[in-house]
Amino acid sequence: MDVGLSLIFPALDEEDGIVFAIHEAQSSLDRLVTKYQIIVVNDGSRDGTEAKVEAEMEKTPQLQLINHHTNLGYGTTLRTGFQAAACSLVAFSDADCQFDLMDLSLLLPLAGQYDVVCGYRIGRENCWHRLFLAWGYNTLIRRLFDLSIRDCDCALKVFRRETLEHLLPTADDVCVNTEMLWRAKRMGLTMVEVGVQHRPWVFGQSKVSLLDVPRTLRTLIPFWWSHVVFGKTPLAANVHAAERKEVARNGVM
Repeated sequence: MDVGLSLIFPALDEEDGIVFAIHEAQSSLDRLVTKYQIIVVNDGSRDGTEAKVEAEMEKTPQLQLINHHTNLGYGTTLRTGFQAAACSLVAFSDADCQFDLMDLSLLLPLAGQYDVVCGYRIGRENCWHRLFLAWGYNTLIRRLFDLSIRDCDCALKVFRRETLEHLLPTADDVCVNTEMLWRAKRMGLTMVEVGVQHRPWVFGQSKVSLLDVPRTLRTLIPFWWSHVVFGKTPLAANVHAAERKEVARNGVM
């Protein structure tokens, strides 16, 4: 496709798989788009993630590394990457390699027709309790936020850069995807879902358990109460002081 794509990889302690993720991204994007950038946002990793990305940068001119010197959370990491994106289309995926990035070939053509293109996982390679939690979470999201999305947290999405600045999340963890999609719906943006492959864990393992349910509800319900019930939508620029300091240090703002 004659289009440019910025691909964001949030990374936290991903030294085992980050090189594979970068190589797969480069191989896929070479075939799918005319120009691209791969942005790894290292969210305070304590392993060798930073060093491995720096070594790859010497061989891959399209690769960019942004470091958070402390762990600031998934939402902040995505915001940092989104703000650094330079291409007309912006995508993100996880660095654990559970998604085949050639599936972007299914999402990218639709980006000309829709403002937000979301993947949904076909044949999810997760244990039973993770599948149960995902079913419960997505059911709750559809009811509370009136979102017709079957897989809210699927980490393969494509946005138009000109609309993305209005969707930047203020949540740092659980509600990141929910907030972005809810903002898109509230703005009247068009959204579509496409089935994508989901691969077994090769690098790392899931950290989600039943013990996360109370924490998720403690985050989600106040978010729903303030944003949906009372309609108090924070501006995208209204981010935490810690993030402002960190982003300024990295020269993103």
